[in-house]
Amino acid sequence: MTSDSARILVVEDNDTLRRGITIALRERWDDVREVASGDDAVECISDSHSNAFDVIVTDLRLPGCDGVSVLRAARERDPGTSVLVMTAYGSIETAVEAMRSGAFDFVQKPLDLDQLELRVARGVDHRRLLYEVTELRAEQAARQASEQIIGNSLALRSALDLAKRVAPTRSTVLITGETGTGKELIAGLIHRTSPRADGPLVKVNCAALPETLLESELFGHERGAFTGADRQRIGRFEEANGGTLFLDEVGDTSNATQAKLLRVLQERRFHRLGGSTLLRTDARIISATNQDLGARIEEGLFREDLYFRLNVIRIHLPPLRERSEDLVDLAHHFLRELSTEMSHSIRGFTEAALAKIRSHDWPGNVRELHNTLERAVLMAEGPRIDAEDLSILAGRSAGGGRSWRRELPAEGISLRDVERELVIEALERTGYVQKDAAKLIGVSRRKLNYMIQKMGITHSAWRRNRDLESAGG
Repeated sequence: MTSDSARILVVEDNDTLRRGITIALRERWDDVREVASGDDAVECISDSHSNAFDVIVTDLRLPGCDGVSVLRAARERDPGTSVLVMTAYGSIETAVEAMRSGAFDFVQKPLDLDQLELRVARGVDHRRLLYEVTELRAEQAARQASEQIIGNSLALRSALDLAKRVAPTRSTVLITGETGTGKELIAGLIHRTSPRADGPLVKVNCAALPETLLESELFGHERGAFTGADRQRIGRFEEANGGTLFLDEVGDTSNATQAKLLRVLQERRFHRLGGSTLLRTDARIISATNQDLGARIEEGLFREDLYFRLNVIRIHLPPLRERSEDLVDLAHHFLRELSTEMSHSIRGFTEAALAKIRSHDWPGNVRELHNTLERAVLMAEGPRIDAEDLSILAGRSAGGGRSWRRELPAEGISLRDVERELVIEALERTGYVQKDAAKLIGVSRRKLNYMIQKMGITHSAWRRNRDLESAGG
């Protein structure tokens, strides 16, 4: 009999039976491992340096962890693993319960080895079918993502290739890059092309909430955990179970939150705020930051051990000024999208407009380009976008500093109006993230917040955040 390619684990505490099953299965499959306890099985399954098993054959009654615990560990490691449970005569109810928990099939003792081999073969085929379906979905998702992520520069293509390679794995990913480079888009690509694509993609902006609310957002809370907690809340780690949790701007978390994140990454367990029940999570973690985490570690603002946990695979997204060859393609792509959305018949750009786009260094990156073109489509009166339709702040000067140049009208202009226009443009460029807008115009976040209140500038996202803060007490 020829051997097939499959990775199989046999879990049985009876030495004679375990050896007999292993010998029988090795006549057809080369890679068959055997262990005598549930604890050893869970250790083998959880070994991150080895590939997941295609099929696991396990008894339900075992020393240490029982067969259901082995089943759960296998499902957490890889939901595609086919688990066959062995049960003694008269324990059918237990086997049925295991099937409800995700077992592929069950066999009764005393075993018929020919029947067992047949069911293992079906499990292998089932695993391969799931893998093929996942591969097809990944290819389709990759094609769709390629249509969304515009550009052929070497730096961008390298980042995309790494994202596609890491997607099928369980590895934790850290995406770095300036504000507006598309970190969230890459996180979505990784999720959609991974075996977890059927699971949820849950996103949390760590910079948008104060520390107490962020912990509640991540871990959930029990009723009465703090003032205003009038009911139990499920946290993002629970929501993302079996899927992906995207922690955006993770560099802005406090030391206390970082310690709790580290514990979850190490143990895959956590408590809700105010709760005593230990909860498990099987969420893949993808994080992103526009901060220099190395510098923040030196300043004592970010934990080095958490950095190592998050930075298993690092994907760096280049700023738009380093992929200038993509500028025109991106501009035409956004123009087509926005013209359709706004029902404006705009056919393209004048040469003067393209020259203005090429000359700007786009510190707000792709987000700034999109926002600039959105305003241009609204303001344009002709069939093409002209340079006058593009409201662009001058970028870095030749000496490396920053300047802001606008012609002073002959009739003069109010300095207060100029300041307000500058603040609004900085906010629009950064997607109304006040911390990033403050950095663009060289003021503290507190100073910017004072200016916003004084100028009467509002945005819907800020109202939602204030509502959350009020709900949290």
